[in-house]
Amino acid sequence: MRNIIKKKVISLKPSATLAINERCKELIAQGKKIYRFGFGQSPFPVPEKIVEVLKKNAHRKDYLSIQGLPELRQAIATHLNKKTKNTFSKENVLVTPGSKEAMYLMHVVFDGEIILPSSSWVSYAPQAELANNKTHWLQTSYENNWFPTAQALEKKIKSIKSNKILLILNSPNNPSGTICNNFKELAQVARENKIIILSDEIYTDITFNNRYESISTYYPEGTLISGGLSKWCGAGGWRLGFLAAPSELHDFLINVKAVASETYSTVNTPVQYAAVEAYNGDYEDYKFKVRNILNSVGQYVYKKLKSNKIFMNPPQGGLYVMPEFMNSKFKSSAELCDVILKDTGVAMLPGSDFGFKKDKMVTRLSFTDFDGKKFLEGINTHNQLEDEVIEKYAPNVVKGIEELSKWSKNL
Repeated sequence: MRNIIKKKVISLKPSATLAINERCKELIAQGKKIYRFGFGQSPFPVPEKIVEVLKKNAHRKDYLSIQGLPELRQAIATHLNKKTKNTFSKENVLVTPGSKEAMYLMHVVFDGEIILPSSSWVSYAPQAELANNKTHWLQTSYENNWFPTAQALEKKIKSIKSNKILLILNSPNNPSGTICNNFKELAQVARENKIIILSDEIYTDITFNNRYESISTYYPEGTLISGGLSKWCGAGGWRLGFLAAPSELHDFLINVKAVASETYSTVNTPVQYAAVEAYNGDYEDYKFKVRNILNSVGQYVYKKLKSNKIFMNPPQGGLYVMPEFMNSKFKSSAELCDVILKDTGVAMLPGSDFGFKKDKMVTRLSFTDFDGKKFLEGINTHNQLEDEVIEKYAPNVVKGIEELSKWSKNL
């Protein structure tokens, strides 16, 4: 029978983050002890009031507008304006089934070249490839928190020799857990060269210093913003995201909306009503506790794991650290992760999935293998948590890091 599958799809692997989650489930089902540091899912429950709104609207079955519930789009615009000092209206916002879909639709509509810093989230490059957009990797370093310098961005833009370029930035970053400290300089280069930026702000509400920083503040006319409920709200499975575009890119958003109409039609109706409460309600105390737990656990992991055999930056937001193993024993970071999983039960993702060269021994570690509901209920302090508290409420993280630390001593 003739091959009926497109070549670019045949070469496509399942998303690395989802694949590691499935592999962990299989190993656990076989009775093996696995420390689930590979999948970046929020461990915290959705705030109860938001769940109650979802329940009250479960009877709603009609299709909503393609662009999304007007009240929700206004709530998202108000949230962004407060955080970024911009002037979005509800017409600037498209509601999507998760921010991942928002980004894919963006790739489908955009006709040009994509710049990706290494490190970058695992789905940016495959989405670009599926949409026939060429990707260009921009190398970064730990000295600049794994974000590009303005000079490096300028040089990369000149080398591409195109007037249709889109740069994707994600801060706090997946996989490094670090934040970008040079948005203003990057924005200046972007404006001078008239490139578009997608600011992936899915983790920004859980920046540990509680400062929501967006490059759109410095380059509002050329920045698209994606975000959603999966990380700060613990609602990953609800699949509620958005894409926001400035008025200068309104035609682009209209075309994204047109593609959306031919794919998913509309986003889950009860979830959209619940999301209005998520964006309009006061959940600062919930966010503070979530940030405090993640920061405390992240700093614990950093403190216990960092050594002369393992190098990493301290986490500044999100769910991750990015250990680099100082050795020459393995041929690739994928091989390194396979051996670590076999020897210790610790599941991580290799740096090669995030844009690093295969022989760079970098991994991504998600420190969220704990019961977030019990953790939230068990603490009542706004101070950074003591090790004893982490050992009580995050025993899998503690034991997994202990196993990984012991293993690394033999490198």
